[in-house]
Amino acid sequence: MLVNAMNLNYRELNDQIRRAEKDCCIQNCLGQRFIGTGMDHIEITVNGIPGNALGAYLNGAKIIVSGNAQDAVGDTMNAGEIIIHGNIGDAAGYAMRGGKIFVRDNAGYRAGIHMKAYREKMPVMVIGGCAGSFLGEYQAGGKIIVLGLTADADKIVGSFPCTGMHGGKMYLRGRTDGISFPGQVTVNPATPEDMAEIEADIAEYCTLFGRDFRQVIDAPFTVITPDSKNPYKQMYVAN
Repeated sequence: MLVNAMNLNYRELNDQIRRAEKDCCIQNCLGQRFIGTGMDHIEITVNGIPGNALGAYLNGAKIIVSGNAQDAVGDTMNAGEIIIHGNIGDAAGYAMRGGKIFVRDNAGYRAGIHMKAYREKMPVMVIGGCAGSFLGEYQAGGKIIVLGLTADADKIVGSFPCTGMHGGKMYLRGRTDGISFPGQVTVNPATPEDMAEIEADIAEYCTLFGRDFRQVIDAPFTVITPDSKNPYKQMYVAN
């Protein structure tokens, strides 16, 4: 199914997508929001620039974007895959509870904020380039992998990574000196057991974006986890 989004607002575009009985290709996307919200068992290809909350509450569908995407990619997604052949904006993977997000290039700030593992689901975000400040803020589960493949990158993450982290793991490829981590996390070289946990995710990234798997995975990785001896203290108490 081919949809020309040139003269459609986001409601009209999403109505057409929801009526699709098979895979859908969107042409001339011009910032329409909420594409693919809550959808399952369909593949959506987007040519153009989708607006905020691409794949929000995604429940099993696959979304492929031929270029950049804006903020809140995969907001609260449950299952499925989002594949971005470019950069993404801020707050990608906000509260994602399952599924995978693959970003060829860079991510804005607060990627993976409030990411959590929900029941048997294990959310994964792989960022091929660099990530902005507050990466993994309040991360409670899942895996965030930053490969730092962007040329001339001084640091692969911005300021204040892992703030409030109390679950899950973060993997950073290459050197991490010069990055300031909070006291409530442990920062260690990745062990063979750690690498076994992300090998399939890195292999999928390399297949999607034409990278050499051995060159990527043979570099040193650092793994960050919550420190059980110095845990994050919840700032908010339910009434």
